Amino acid sequence: MRISTLRLSIAMLAGVLAALPAAVPSAAQDWPTRPVKAITTTSAGGLSDVFMRALGEELRQRWGQPLIVENRPGGAMNVGTRACAESPPDGYTICITNADAMAYNQYLFKKLPFDRNALTPITNLFHLIHMLVVNSDLKVKNVDELVALSKAKPGTLSYLAPSPPLVLFMETLKKEQGADWVRVPFRGGGEAVNAILGGTTPIALFGEGNVISHVRSGRMTALVMMNNIRSPNFPEVPLLSEIGYKGPPSRSWYGLFAPTGTPKPILDRIHKDVVEIVNNPEFRQRHLHARSLVPAINTPEEFAAEIRRDSEIAAKVVKEAGFEPQ
Repeated sequence: MRISTLRLSIAMLAGVLAALPAAVPSAAQDWPTRPVKAITTTSAGGLSDVFMRALGEELRQRWGQPLIVENRPGGAMNVGTRACAESPPDGYTICITNADAMAYNQYLFKKLPFDRNALTPITNLFHLIHMLVVNSDLKVKNVDELVALSKAKPGTLSYLAPSPPLVLFMETLKKEQGADWVRVPFRGGGEAVNAILGGTTPIALFGEGNVISHVRSGRMTALVMMNNIRSPNFPEVPLLSEIGYKGPPSRSWYGLFAPTGTPKPILDRIHKDVVEIVNNPEFRQRHLHARSLVPAINTPEEFAAEIRRDSEIAAKVVKEAGFEPQ
């Protein structure tokens, strides 16, 4: 009797185990059955926040569930990235973070507050077009003139930059050219633009979308495009490679991730839907091109390889700039 019962139990267990592999695709097919959370690394109104809300509206129409944006700014993008890495891998959390958190911060901090392997790349979303701009009252037209002015007025010029790669560029240029300028803390887009316009911080490396109207009005002067990406809005502004800069250009991107362990069928569904939305010409024009963003959609494998390449570049740039982990 005991043997018979044991055999029955084993048979039942085998049946349950055999059914498990099929259960994941089935669950993925039914997904989502409730709202999906999207963690951003910027505050409300920030770049990733605005983009994810636009993307979320399109996804809602496909998924039948809302995308709830949760802002987790701070810590050089580490706060939001950590929140995503520590979320349950059940398909109900995705996040948008950038090159700072995934490539540069590992060399700028003694210890990251999150495990980079705890995040799975889904797709890159877009590159930012960054410009080196100055208050037009400085009367400089190119990088050489800016360097010369800083030498003529030592200790009087300051700059701001929103990300480590851009800070590294300014500090490297300062070291190579013997320039004399000082970095000031970056506190937010609106405050930064006002500081440039008011002349209190007359130099900035900034996203084109933040300053395009001021460059067109003549209140700011664009000196160089930081990403080696030609801007259709300012085709006359030179690229870094065209002014003799030999080092790697800053690469500022925002990509889509999920906690590692999220079922692959769900990741595939997210990737498919996001790619279709971002590749839609109307969506691209309205939410990317109009904001001076460059689409960067790719496969998870391509994105992972891109992160590895950027990490190698970041290690070299940080070392050559003489930055010590904080």
